[in-house]
Amino acid sequence: MSIEVAGLLKIYGAQKAVNDISFKVNKGEIVGFLGPNGAGKSTTMKIITGYLQADGGTAKVCGLDVQQDPITVKKKIGYLPESNPLYYDMYVREYLAFVAGVHKIKDSKKKIEEVIALTGLATESKKKIGQLSKGYKQRTGLAAALVHDPEVLILDEPTSGLDPNQIIEIRNVIKQQGKNKTVLFSSHILQEVEAVCDRVIIINKGEIAANDTLANLQQGNNETHVVKVEFREEAVDKLKALNDVISIEQPRGSYFVIRTMQPEKVRRQLLELALQHNLNIVSLQTEGQSLEEVFRELTK
Repeated sequence: MSIEVAGLLKIYGAQKAVNDISFKVNKGEIVGFLGPNGAGKSTTMKIITGYLQADGGTAKVCGLDVQQDPITVKKKIGYLPESNPLYYDMYVREYLAFVAGVHKIKDSKKKIEEVIALTGLATESKKKIGQLSKGYKQRTGLAAALVHDPEVLILDEPTSGLDPNQIIEIRNVIKQQGKNKTVLFSSHILQEVEAVCDRVIIINKGEIAANDTLANLQQGNNETHVVKVEFREEAVDKLKALNDVISIEQPRGSYFVIRTMQPEKVRRQLLELALQHNLNIVSLQTEGQSLEEVFRELTK
């Protein structure tokens, strides 16, 4: 396991910011870490990276205990904190050289140029960090997190302050890094999580509310699902034979929106009808709950 958290506890006064949470993240996996403000996301990330000490439980990175071997753990982690602390009086390349020096990187100039290109900093790289827009400051923080080629990436709101084009660019960077690294990142932009993540962990009031794949979370338990189907031929009469259907709408032509509690059964019936009546299916898709609906349901 690249990240392994077991029984993690953090208490501030009378409040349990993190209350006995456990989860694992494997190498090559991109996991979204979601929750409302104050849920304990940033606290958990700070404990995993060794910037904050837990009051109970353990956090391991690449098999190493964070509290027992903090220096070695930090060498294996690339961390972009939510606040993204930077030295505003330093130039971008100067700052990245400083970070590379801390990590004692060989051939640091080559590595700095690689992360500048990767994060799209080339046009702003000769400026002082204090002169950059918020989006480019965020890119600088991400470049600093990547410069030592870590095994694990911990990203707290990595797309904060970016415009839509920049978000897509950084999304692609995260997906690329996730092919051979472990990535745990938090975001309030749920569309980003849907576009990037293999799995989602939702935390609420310091406790794990969900830990599953996007598909399973969106499938839900008792929710109504939508099956959309379009035929090449007229098929309205044929659909009367469907079972397990709540309603059928026909927005246009031979395109139908079917609401059901049993989407897989309805899909099978549609395929059987097509075979029986020699119908050509143009498209067939199933829609469950959106991630936003799942999030609201688990954290309300």
